[in-house]
Amino acid sequence: MTNGTTTNSGSNDKHQSTSTEPAKYNMDLLLIANNSSIIRNPNDDNEERRLYRDDCESPRSNNDSINVSIYRYKFTDEFTNEMYTFSKVHQYDHRKDFKEAWNIWVEENDGIVKDEIKRLTEMGYDGDILDKMFKSARYYFRKKSTEKNEPQARRTYIGTQKELLEAMDEHIMDNIVKSDYKPSNAFNEFCQENIQLLQEEVSRLCKCGFTDKNDIKSKVKKTYKNRYFIISKNN
Repeated sequence: MTNGTTTNSGSNDKHQSTSTEPAKYNMDLLLIANNSSIIRNPNDDNEERRLYRDDCESPRSNNDSINVSIYRYKFTDEFTNEMYTFSKVHQYDHRKDFKEAWNIWVEENDGIVKDEIKRLTEMGYDGDILDKMFKSARYYFRKKSTEKNEPQARRTYIGTQKELLEAMDEHIMDNIVKSDYKPSNAFNEFCQENIQLLQEEVSRLCKCGFTDKNDIKSKVKKTYKNRYFIISKNN
């Protein structure tokens, strides 16, 4: 009886030891570790519900469905979501400020912008595609909303710190040669290897006016993806 008990105990100890492995570090854990109270006002119930909804749903999952365009030649869903995020961030910008931020966004998203232009051109669209993108962002996505929001102070478009960009480039160039390389998987690995840099970036973005955890996560992930597009095209 004693031997049987000892064997079971050892088996349980082994099982418990295996199950207590540390969880992988990713952007979700980073945002939690960085203190969510920095990113939202815990006393504002309406804001809390909005943030919960934004974190758990994609921008296209509610009644405010984002139709890419009324035109025959539509943007991809991925590109549409990127434009929609930009448009909502700059929803209350004056035209001049919006245009300046748009030019910066186009430059920083050079990879996906060129891919979209190439795709529509190959489909037979012969208009000014970049102008079509700007008008969609300025006049269509910017006004799409189911909630009435109070005008907010303009937030200058915030780029990514140089140190983080360099770390992304180095990580991509070191791993892009691998046959099983995928940007989505590589991004998670990058997060695990650059915790301190990401903590600094999250804190910086909060201080610059970012109030939505989902926006921060999307911005960092999008930046990594864009660096991949740029590097892959130059190699």
